[in-house]
Amino acid sequence: MMPSIASKPPSFVSTVLLILSTILLIQTQAAKPHLINFRSPNLYPEGLAYDPSAQHFMVGALRHRTIHSVSDAGVVDLLISDPTLPENVTFLGLAVDSVNNRLLVAVQAMEPLPHLSALAAYDLRTRQRIFLTPLPSADGDGARQVSNDVAVDFKGNAYVTNSAANFIWKVNAQGEASIFSKSPLFTAYPVDRDSSHSFCGLNGVAYVSKGYLLVVQTNRGKMFKVDAEDGAAREVLLPEDLPLADGIAIRSDGDVVVVSMNKLWFLKSQDSWGEGVVYDKTELDAARFPTSVAVAAEDRVYVIYGHVDEGMMGNSERETFSIAEVRSEKESKEESVWIFVLIGLGLAYFMFWRFQMRQLVGNMNKKTN
Repeated sequence: MMPSIASKPPSFVSTVLLILSTILLIQTQAAKPHLINFRSPNLYPEGLAYDPSAQHFMVGALRHRTIHSVSDAGVVDLLISDPTLPENVTFLGLAVDSVNNRLLVAVQAMEPLPHLSALAAYDLRTRQRIFLTPLPSADGDGARQVSNDVAVDFKGNAYVTNSAANFIWKVNAQGEASIFSKSPLFTAYPVDRDSSHSFCGLNGVAYVSKGYLLVVQTNRGKMFKVDAEDGAAREVLLPEDLPLADGIAIRSDGDVVVVSMNKLWFLKSQDSWGEGVVYDKTELDAARFPTSVAVAAEDRVYVIYGHVDEGMMGNSERETFSIAEVRSEKESKEESVWIFVLIGLGLAYFMFWRFQMRQLVGNMNKKTN
């Protein structure tokens, strides 16, 4: 007589415990967004970018003429130092030109320094400056310009927002600058002159691969879609304004994130940004003064807490700054639902398999007895 089959399916209890442990691990990880604390005395970074090739963040400096890389673990390295620039100039917006392996930086001299609004390009291999292009005034009246944020297209053209005069510059791959878009829409809405940020107009800018820019406006809370060929602009119709909007970034799924000093908005559009919806918003720590947002690996969204307001007031005592992951609670809940659905299907399959194995083992044992 042949012995009965001894192999048995794994214990149901141990399997359930394994599944519950996995759920707990997933929920624990989901409950803790990534926080990067890093040290760099008196840095006060305003701009933030992510380099997918090097897999690190880049931050500018308020008055150091330096750009630093920051790893996921908070290790800070000096990436670029440019002592040929005037002392105390500020590095604002940053954009990585992955095609040409360059870093593009909006350079701005703040009051009371002499006027300077420029775009600098640096080779990420040699870390040497390729060009420094002064950006022209629209009317030649000598009024101070503010080069704030920068985006780059696949041809190496850079687009820089002028927050003081509400227009967009274009700087081609050779470093030649022109005024690109001066749409009347940019000044069509009234501004509350009593607001502390009434002076700041066009700010964050991002390039969309379909051939247009998305630009947000700080003092009016508007978003504009700007054609990357001719500079024609139209307002993106949104259900609400985005007051004090600062930085903007685009995820690989086409969704857009916009940061202000107290909030991060998650937006999407079904018609290439003729109109859009705000599907979630997350409160930020205004005391740490977030300014810029970047999308890193796996479409994870990060903001920079650079305490720039302290630096602008002359405070030079701070050493620690942060880059914080920000998640959409609604998206996280939807992901959790799918996790439980998949686990439920897995359990159902396991129960069916266990029942089938019992039937098979029972039948085979009967035949061998």
